[in-house]
Amino acid sequence: MIELKKEGILLDKTEREFENEGVLNPAVIQEGDTVHVFYRAVRKGNHSTIGYCRLDGPTTVAHRNDTPLLFPDHEYESRGMEDPRIVKIDDLYYLTYTAYNGINAFGALATSPDLKNFERKGIMVPQITYEDFHRMAECNVNLNIKYKRFYILYDINTRYTQNVLLSDKNLMLFPRKINDKFYFLHRIRPDIQIASVYTLEDLTEDYWKDYLMHFDKHILMGSRFDHEISYIGGGCPPIETKEGWLLIYHGVHDSVEGYVYCACAALLDLDDPTKELARLPYPLFRPDLDYEIRGEIHNVVFPTGTALFGDRLYIYYGAADTRIAVASLSMKELIAELLNHKI
Repeated sequence: MIELKKEGILLDKTEREFENEGVLNPAVIQEGDTVHVFYRAVRKGNHSTIGYCRLDGPTTVAHRNDTPLLFPDHEYESRGMEDPRIVKIDDLYYLTYTAYNGINAFGALATSPDLKNFERKGIMVPQITYEDFHRMAECNVNLNIKYKRFYILYDINTRYTQNVLLSDKNLMLFPRKINDKFYFLHRIRPDIQIASVYTLEDLTEDYWKDYLMHFDKHILMGSRFDHEISYIGGGCPPIETKEGWLLIYHGVHDSVEGYVYCACAALLDLDDPTKELARLPYPLFRPDLDYEIRGEIHNVVFPTGTALFGDRLYIYYGAADTRIAVASLSMKELIAELLNHKI
């Protein structure tokens, strides 16, 4: 087992209107000893914007904006910009987030040269109905029954009258190109999928049709252990190590008190990240403290960003969908433990 320290709450909700219901699930990018945090800020009524704070070191808040840094500017994100992640590739920052319009949730992208001025690039993932998804994805193979279980939550009349489309969230890019291609993770429940393109402009309707016709080839990871048996999803952007890409993700299992969200860890091949090399057979950490157990949604730890100081890896996560907390551990210990659980 890995020795992990829970550092405590980093940010909590305030009386400011834009974050008076919760702060959670932050994008994090480190530059030297400075850590930039772009967090989901929720006001009453479940309307989300993106707030910003700057840390000196891993846990000391040096500055926190009193207004949102980013707020909905298009119909597809009219009810919220949720759960951001961020990476830097070459000289450009790529901030991905879930765009929510009150009905549909899609992975979207904004870019910035300076972390101050962001340009919306729109929705990156396919925009199709659940019926079209299943028709294409099952033309060559039978999918896990859970793919249907999640979409039949909507009755057929609701799907058509409200234009309910396939939910595709937890979008995040790898922090560099691999073999000249952008790689990214996304999540159509219950699994984590992976995609790659030479340019982001290649993400056309035809691209996604071909992708979905061979959907089973793009499923990177599915549930394997009891703590993630319900479904899994991407967490923090992958971290490059000599042994492979370290992926901190979330795993969900059902309980008598509802879903429980845990933080999990896996290792992907450095040159071919479609290959999973190792996975911990137990949670990296789970909700066990009061601020993780009780909140807007109980029993949630939802990792979305990291920073590395020496050998210490700091993991930033949403706690009970209400506040942001931090946990830390030895990177060397984590990699060594993963290598003990090769697939």
